[in-house]
Amino acid sequence: MNPNSIRNLFSKFPIFKNLNDYELDPVVDLAKQRLFRNGSHVFMQGDPITNVYFIQEGNVKIYKTDLHGKEQIVNVLQPGDMFPHQGFFRRDACPAHAEAVGDSILIYIPIESFEHFLITHPDTCIKLFRHLGDIIMDLQNRLEEKILHNTYGQIILLLLRLSKSHGKQIDEETYLITTQFTNRELANMIGSSRETVSRTLTQLKKANCISTDEDGAIVVYREKLEDEIF
Repeated sequence: MNPNSIRNLFSKFPIFKNLNDYELDPVVDLAKQRLFRNGSHVFMQGDPITNVYFIQEGNVKIYKTDLHGKEQIVNVLQPGDMFPHQGFFRRDACPAHAEAVGDSILIYIPIESFEHFLITHPDTCIKLFRHLGDIIMDLQNRLEEKILHNTYGQIILLLLRLSKSHGKQIDEETYLITTQFTNRELANMIGSSRETVSRTLTQLKKANCISTDEDGAIVVYREKLEDEIF
């Protein structure tokens, strides 16, 4: 494991973006690396949280299962994402399953080691708390979407969010969602049904709010899509 490559990786993560090299080097020293094969679990829902993971290569699906085994996808993480967010500051059980999608290389930091680090580096601790505040606001916004909008609106907001988090900007108003999600996966992200998502996508295509490219990836016209709900 190359410390320089880990330093470069960490410097791209929002949680560490405000740290200078002097502040970041002790964090790099704590890091470890592991390859997870496609379909293998990083952790299971209910497991104790012992590490915080950073995706170097590959993707990780975060999902929950209910008592009947029904799966609900919370997120599909990609390089540049970390999980679980609460791990650094809570001794808790894993709130969901984490499964590698494709062979994935993860960098991880043991929580116990990181806690000792924070005790001796209070300035760094304050910077991390500020970033976690931004994450809390994002989660609050998602909860408001669930409360204030019907399923049609939730699907539109999901597409807008994915166009930013898993998208590539084509021009001022056009985004390509580069990660291809099935209708079932999109439905699981908002607790809806595959049929409802399929029907809504068809409506949005007819309204020229979205389209698909030759590979089947969703193309989002953000201004038109926003006009449908705002």
